[in-house]
Amino acid sequence: MDLRKLKTLIDLVAESGIAELEITEGEGKVRIVKFSQAVQPVAYAPAPVAAAPAAPAADVAPAAAAPAVAEGHTVKSPMVGTFYRASNPGAAAFVQVGQSVKEGEPLCIIEAMKLLNEIEADKTGVIQAILVENGEPVEYGQPLFVIA
Repeated sequence: MDLRKLKTLIDLVAESGIAELEITEGEGKVRIVKFSQAVQPVAYAPAPVAAAPAAPAADVAPAAAAPAVAEGHTVKSPMVGTFYRASNPGAAAFVQVGQSVKEGEPLCIIEAMKLLNEIEADKTGVIQAILVENGEPVEYGQPLFVIA
């Protein structure tokens, strides 16, 4: 597929209401996924509750816009693809919040171009938060897990 055709497809996806487009031409395959800044990561860990004085409603709105993320080491996506918590739909998830992991243990799978890439823990610790939902598309550098 030539570069002009690819650019045209990217423009069409950007201007349309679709989120994803996949085209197979001969032996070549192209998958274009629209990334939205509006999608916020979801933390599965319960946020620690601290005794704090009640804040006025005007101060609460800006804080609500930022997602609550546990402190610790963040494991980021090394590629663009689809995030999966388990090796197959019927299997148990690789890790759960509160589970201890060792460096090198599998955390998830990211599917990119029909290839399943196992993502391993790059630090020993405890899973504090899982920031992506199963089956959700992820971008390069997007936070996936918090390990403390």
